[in-house]
Amino acid sequence: MAKLFASITGTKDEVVLERATPNAPWSLSAGGDADVVQIGPAQFSVVIGGRSHRVLVLKEDRENKTVRLRIGARTCTVRMEEEQDRLMQTLGLDKATRKAGDLKAPMPGLVLNVLVKPGDAVKKNDSVLVLEAMKMENMIKAPSDGLVKAILAEKGKPVEKGQVLVQFE
Repeated sequence: MAKLFASITGTKDEVVLERATPNAPWSLSAGGDADVVQIGPAQFSVVIGGRSHRVLVLKEDRENKTVRLRIGARTCTVRMEEEQDRLMQTLGLDKATRKAGDLKAPMPGLVLNVLVKPGDAVKKNDSVLVLEAMKMENMIKAPSDGLVKAILAEKGKPVEKGQVLVQFE
């Protein structure tokens, strides 16, 4: 079961959403009744506790994990965090653990798949490899645009925290 934590910037209130499978719709974790219907491009009708709200998505910033919404006449920014983000923060692994040109393992784990090869061009946040750690699959992403210089991680092999996985030119 996946969880998503949504909080309005500047408040301590938080809504926890859950879904059983990657393609299932999100539902309120607290078990409250919520009905979300898309009524147009970036427009939704949300009914919570018998009250209807019209929600317009103004801007989605995937890199910073925020969504700017207009709910009725009010505009707000909502920060979205996944369970993995919270775990990384708790363990202190949310900061980049690389020097320029290197991508290092943020935690110890097992390399499940290498998604690039030397010479490949990558963009910032492109998936580079899959690392299994603490029974979770983690997509390790490119820290910036560049060319893959060397792959130092091998599929099926364990890696230690801080070990260089990929070098970039």
